[in-house]
Amino acid sequence: MKSTPRTLAAVVTGVAAAMGSAAAPAVAVGTVPVPVPLEAAEKTLHMELPSLSGEIPLPKPGKPDGPQFVEGRLLPARTLPQLPITGGLPGAGMRAPVPHVLGTGFDHADVGVPASDLRTLSPGLSVDAPLTRPNPDHMGLPDTKLPEAGILAPVLQTAPGADLGTGPGL
Repeated sequence: MKSTPRTLAAVVTGVAAAMGSAAAPAVAVGTVPVPVPLEAAEKTLHMELPSLSGEIPLPKPGKPDGPQFVEGRLLPARTLPQLPITGGLPGAGMRAPVPHVLGTGFDHADVGVPASDLRTLSPGLSVDAPLTRPNPDHMGLPDTKLPEAGILAPVLQTAPGADLGTGPGL
């Protein structure tokens, strides 16, 4: 009688560990796998079709850098801060049968484009008012100056890659 709850606990723990390890690669990269089912078309056409799969990235917004106060300016340096967004480029995979076109040892060709990390920063804005800080020489009144405006350029960083291969078997 005591072994039944232990056995059930071991099975539940094993299933949870298996599901956790299967989900770990998708969570680590931030993508959701998308299989393309072609089995019904294979049965209908009585032929072997390529296998297709994909990965859709999950973008994650980050915490923007706050305004930076600079001495001599009335407004902060980054009035509209840049918003960082991390995610990934979509990945795809295709494996197609190639019946001995390349020789007797080659039965398939495959293309793999793994999901790659992507880091972006949205554009930002930096402006300064046409007034200076209060000037003690003019009884505390600010001086006038030319207004300043600047656009912080967006940033896009990634390193995509692809694999092309042939080999025996499917």
